[in-house]
Amino acid sequence: MRVGVLTGGGDCPGLNAVIRAVVRRGVADYGFEFVGFRDGWKGPLEGLTMDLDIDTVRGVLPRGGTILGSSRTNPIKVDGGVEKITANLADLGVDALIAIGGEDTLGVATALTQLGSPVVGVPKTIDNDLSGTDYTFGFDTAVTIATEAMDRLHTTAESHHRILICEVMGRHAGWIALHSGMAGGANAILIPEVPFDMDEVVGWVNSRFETNYAPIICVAEGALPKDGNLITKDTTLDAFGHVKLSGIGEWLAGALEAHTGHEARTTVLGHVQRGGSPTAFDRVLATRFGLNAIESVKDRAWGTMVGLRGTDIVRVPLQEATGTLKTVPIERYREATAFFG
Repeated sequence: MRVGVLTGGGDCPGLNAVIRAVVRRGVADYGFEFVGFRDGWKGPLEGLTMDLDIDTVRGVLPRGGTILGSSRTNPIKVDGGVEKITANLADLGVDALIAIGGEDTLGVATALTQLGSPVVGVPKTIDNDLSGTDYTFGFDTAVTIATEAMDRLHTTAESHHRILICEVMGRHAGWIALHSGMAGGANAILIPEVPFDMDEVVGWVNSRFETNYAPIICVAEGALPKDGNLITKDTTLDAFGHVKLSGIGEWLAGALEAHTGHEARTTVLGHVQRGGSPTAFDRVLATRFGLNAIESVKDRAWGTMVGLRGTDIVRVPLQEATGTLKTVPIERYREATAFFG
């Protein structure tokens, strides 16, 4: 069997670990042949390929990014794009495709499956917002990076008696903010699921200063005030219709300075959360996903995605994974509020 592999969407620590596991088991245990598609869905859309064998994946386990490259190409928005992918897969003799990606990449995989293409999905997103799996690889690395940043911000905040704001990724889901905020001892955590009351945030900040400590606020990029709007970089959209979020941290700093009289500074972690080597947890999870994804191909379990349930790797329908975003339940957020202020 000849198997294609692609990585789509934003890069994420652990992608290379998945590719390595897929190829190692596929060649050694099943005798499969592999072809790598370059730059996400742009690869099968335009026929951009690279060799993918055991030599190719040697030494990639600790590497961040993806050896296949990635993009936000959306073939559904291209006239005849899905049909062109189907034709290119046939011309290249590809019998199955493993798509590694988040909601957008796997949304395209779902559409291809519905048209009869043999596709297996692997969940990838630092945001941890895909349904059908308890955790996605890359999330633990992002949380670790954000937590370390807040550990460092505490000392400088207290030295200068400033409000320090740490802006992390999370367009629709506040999982990174929630986990890193709790782990990093943030005095307030603001997430997209719960619009915040500015007066309440001011109260938390003032309470912190009253005890001779400086506040740290962890805010997800998609957080917004009550009766407010998302803070966006500009009005442009990507191929999947997403606006570019940027600026909630700076907006919050300005508002808090005006309300409290204390100096405020913002640190935007941005793509630092995506880069570098994956944590041990993410390396293991990504490896297990890869091993089970190629097993799904062997079993011809088309239209499924591998996922983590408890400590077990399971198969779930792609439609279940992409149908509804996994957001932070209000009960989980309420746990964190015990430490606000």
